[in-house]
Amino acid sequence: MQLHEIKPKHKKKTKKRIGRGGKRGTYSGRGMKGQKSRAGKSFEPIIRGFIKRYPKLRGYKFGSKGELVFIINLKTLQEKFDDNAVISPMVLLDKKLIHKIKGKMPLVKILGEGDVSKKFVVKCCKISKQAEEKIIKAGGEVKKSKVKKTESKK
Repeated sequence: MQLHEIKPKHKKKTKKRIGRGGKRGTYSGRGMKGQKSRAGKSFEPIIRGFIKRYPKLRGYKFGSKGELVFIINLKTLQEKFDDNAVISPMVLLDKKLIHKIKGKMPLVKILGEGDVSKKFVVKCCKISKQAEEKIIKAGGEVKKSKVKKTESKK
C-alpha cells in the first residue's frame, strides 16, 4: 500500500448553507430577530469584558513612588541603646531594628513617642520636632545631613 492509494473511511460532511431557498425559506431556522438571526454577527468574547474592566493606566511605569521610610519611636531607642550612643541608619540595621527593602537602605524617621533620659547623637535620620526637642533636652545632639540636589546646567 502506498500513500496515493489511501482513501478516507468516512465521507466529508458539508456545512449547512442556510437561507438559499428550498425547504427552509424566510428565517431558515434562525428565528425572527436578534443577534443570532443576523449573518456575520457573533457574541462578544468573554475576555473582552475582562479587558474593559481593567483600569487604564498611564504606561508600565505608572504607580506611586513613595519613599521607603522606617519609623522608630524614642522609647525604642531608650530601651536598645546605651548612654552617649551614636544613632544612624547603619547602626539601626546592625541592631536589627530596621531592614533593607529590596536591597536598598530605607530612610529612617524618629518620632517623639516616649521619654528620653539618655544622651543620644542622631545622624542621617529624619526626625520630628517633638523628638528633636526631647533629645536636646536630655543633653543629646541632632546632626541633620542635607541631601545634595544636583542643579541642571543651562
